Amino acid sequence: MYSEPISTAAAPSPAEHKEALRQSAIRKNAWRMLPLLTLAFVFNYIDRTSVGFAAFTMNQDIGLTATQFGWGAGILFAGYCLFEVPSNLALYKFGARRWLARIMITWGLAAAAAAFVQGPVSFYFLRFLLGVAEAGFFPGVTYLLACWFPAQYRTRVLALFMMGVPLSSVIGGPLSAYLLQMQGWLGLHGWQWMFLLEGLPAVFIGLVVLAWLRDDPKDAHWLSPDERRELLEMLAEEPRERPKKALFSALKDGRVLLLATIQFGFILGSYGIGIWLPLILKNHGLSTMSVGYLSTIPYIVSIIGMTVWARVVDVTGRKILNLMLCCILGAVALFASTAWNDLALELLGISIAVMAVSSARAIFWTIPTRFLTGMAAAGGLAFINSIGTFGGFVGPTLVGALKDATGSFSAGIWAMAGMLCLSALLSASLWLFMKKE
Repeated sequence: MYSEPISTAAAPSPAEHKEALRQSAIRKNAWRMLPLLTLAFVFNYIDRTSVGFAAFTMNQDIGLTATQFGWGAGILFAGYCLFEVPSNLALYKFGARRWLARIMITWGLAAAAAAFVQGPVSFYFLRFLLGVAEAGFFPGVTYLLACWFPAQYRTRVLALFMMGVPLSSVIGGPLSAYLLQMQGWLGLHGWQWMFLLEGLPAVFIGLVVLAWLRDDPKDAHWLSPDERRELLEMLAEEPRERPKKALFSALKDGRVLLLATIQFGFILGSYGIGIWLPLILKNHGLSTMSVGYLSTIPYIVSIIGMTVWARVVDVTGRKILNLMLCCILGAVALFASTAWNDLALELLGISIAVMAVSSARAIFWTIPTRFLTGMAAAGGLAFINSIGTFGGFVGPTLVGALKDATGSFSAGIWAMAGMLCLSALLSASLWLFMKKE
């Protein structure tokens, strides 16, 4: 009689089985949510910053000076900031899935409508309207991801989502340059086709978000019951610093105000670079297509650097230290980019600065979710972002005004570097208010 062979492979222990379920739940959530949300972020940034390419011919067609263009490019953020907190409170009330879909659909329509601007006033109005429509998108996604991913994964998750920023320029630069070549087709200017064909995809992405996502991990039908249980247990176990659930208590917290000011500094630099980079490169006498391709270099560098830096932060846990280092590196690189009148060296400095600022964004948004929950998270994150994102208005406007005043982009770049230095100093002060690094 022959007996069955005895297996020598040990069965997984309960702890190993538990960890496998948790990793599986995180992996499935990431695949379910991040590709779609990152794609939405790609078009979010394309619709904000492609106006820099439109300026090649639009400014002359509708009669805009550099100051007027900078004002119009930046006024988007005035609308965004004014409606940021109300939008995120509505998101908390109606659910992230429905409200994020609404945001995407309305911003797509507003972005496409920019094809029909006639002069400075209509340009200002439609850029302001685009900001109102977009209000709440980024903090809304941050809030949603905090509901689905435990703290030890958030820097990497946010870094993957924020790849939408550099990817938008890697894709948007050549795409915008190509669409500008459609000059005269069906009687429209190239910049009009650019606004139409880059704005409408957000409408379709919004409809997919409505059908594909869910508001709460309890409704994650793509997870098994065991995976769902383990995910909810992980989220419940998450340590927090005296969680704040009421909106008013969050807005009184000095850390919220400090974080908003820090973000203001590096967002000013981010959009100051993003909006004006095509014209900075064009200043070297390059063709439109050359500008389109060269403008992708800083953002390719950013994708690689941000991914590596986020991994380091998740392993070491030193979020405040790394946030400060990002701001310092960005400031030094911006100063260095103006030191020589050489395209390659200027592009190198800008590339390092963009990488540093992109990494700062990913690290930054893991900090407020340590002490904000519930409505305080929805409203508090929106408040931080609304104040910080006002830098997106100041940056392009400041660079435009200094360009008209001095005839050079250098003064604007120095101003952005100075604000990054301020953000670095304020980041260091976070150690006085946060109990643990």
